[in-house]
Amino acid sequence: MNVLTFPSNEELNEAAAGLLTATLHQKANAVLGLATGSTPIGVYEKLVEFYKKGRVSFQSATTFNLDEYVGLPRDHAESYYTFMNTRLFQHIDLPEANAHIPDGHADDPQQECERYDRMIGQAGGIDVQILGIGHNGHIGFNEPGDTLQSATHLIELHEETRKANARFFASIDEVPTKAITVGLGTIMKSKSILLLARGSDKAEIMRRALRGPIDPQCPASFLQLHPQLIVMTDSEAGRLL
Repeated sequence: MNVLTFPSNEELNEAAAGLLTATLHQKANAVLGLATGSTPIGVYEKLVEFYKKGRVSFQSATTFNLDEYVGLPRDHAESYYTFMNTRLFQHIDLPEANAHIPDGHADDPQQECERYDRMIGQAGGIDVQILGIGHNGHIGFNEPGDTLQSATHLIELHEETRKANARFFASIDEVPTKAITVGLGTIMKSKSILLLARGSDKAEIMRRALRGPIDPQCPASFLQLHPQLIVMTDSEAGRLL
């Protein structure tokens, strides 16, 4: 585990985008695992800046997003499909066919989960997986529980997660109750993992995830077992590490 703490968000964004840029320089057809939420936005903005300056190309890359809400149309303002297109994809040269996001509107969610796992496997697995962390320790939408699922699966979102995401909707009643998420086993098969965290409200869960016992009640704690885990935090999120 390599823990890097940055005094400013700008420096964190620069470092994370730099790592992904270096990955694409070394392997132009790298497979990137992408996350949504507020944490990676600054990194995506920096990647767009790097692309516009000619520092990186995504022409040969492939991306797989971690998750998607179930029941939201793709063109819904808060779907992760819309998030990724407006924040990153429409600003870079990644071919549309190479950008993959679970279909939360699929007629058969279970078949969609199986299809998504097959696609990741056929692509050779994830080279670098970006992760944020929820206040309850979830990664992707892998929520705390007595057991965790390895493969991509349909998940019932915890109330705490829905409340945290309610700020993006008119009310919590509009936040979907289910999502499709890449499973912990698939995440852990990534060749390297980049865990990002910002803000003092993430300090305690980061301590629990990275310094506490490995426990399915804190899914992120399993990241301690990954041989190529890179952690990037601001000074507040990393203060207990």
